[in-house]
Amino acid sequence: MQELGTRKERRYAHPLLVALATIGVFTVFITVAFFLLILWTTKGTITGPSIYHGDKVGVVDIKGLITEPEATIKALRDFRYDQKIKAVVIRINSPGGAVGASQELYEEILRLNQEKPVVASLATVAASGGYYASLGARHIVANPGTVTASIGVIMKVPNIEGLLEKLGIKTTVVKSGAFKDLGSITREMTEDERALLRGVMQDIQKQFVTAVAESRKLPEEQVSAIADGRIMTGHQALDAKLVDQLGNFSVAVDKAASLAGIEGRPELVYPKKDRLSIMRELLQEGGTKTLSNALRQLLGSSTDNPVSYGI
Repeated sequence: MQELGTRKERRYAHPLLVALATIGVFTVFITVAFFLLILWTTKGTITGPSIYHGDKVGVVDIKGLITEPEATIKALRDFRYDQKIKAVVIRINSPGGAVGASQELYEEILRLNQEKPVVASLATVAASGGYYASLGARHIVANPGTVTASIGVIMKVPNIEGLLEKLGIKTTVVKSGAFKDLGSITREMTEDERALLRGVMQDIQKQFVTAVAESRKLPEEQVSAIADGRIMTGHQALDAKLVDQLGNFSVAVDKAASLAGIEGRPELVYPKKDRLSIMRELLQEGGTKTLSNALRQLLGSSTDNPVSYGI
């Protein structure tokens, strides 16, 4: 009888232990989820105690293709209004991107530089639109092996007319003007269209050359001589007076601190990031954004602007 009672106690004990274990695991899960939710919904990053005792230097990254500069512009504006930020370093690692987006960054950096020193630090690549953005800074620092310059504009118009013919697909276009379907991917470009686009490219090229000449205090003729899309190393760019100094990120930080009159070791401050910015960075790193844009161009989802051009 005693053995039977022991078995019954064990039989009843098992569900209790299972229930307690389940509640324990569920509690741990809820706790972890709660803290993750706080980290996910809270804007900004959590930082530990600072080992710096000097004034603050803001750091803004420009990475990857320059297509949507809104988050970067906001960071630049926030640092411009923040009185605790005495100088800003723009860390650029970009091969270029859209013309308008690159110009927006250039203008915002230029505006920031009028109120506090801005130093551009060119990383692995800072070419074309990436270099364009750096022109708003007061001082440009590049590594000796940085790939930079590439002063020029490019336009690509795909043509799948032959493919459509093989598939037996024909397109009919009804338009209000001769240039309304400019850059159509379903036919060959006309000479008038080539002339129009060539004029657009030349105008943008002149804007780029003028920005370089004004920023670097060089004659436009001298800039035009090297504004044929050629890339340069940081060392070559220094010889061409396109950058001011050779060095890495630390050199750029020291220069920014010096220009701002900061004594001691400056504290580096990075922009606060919200959930959208984090997701955007993840997508950019995975190349999803580039693929999406390429598919959009191929499928012609934007009928008002089918032509892709950039710097």
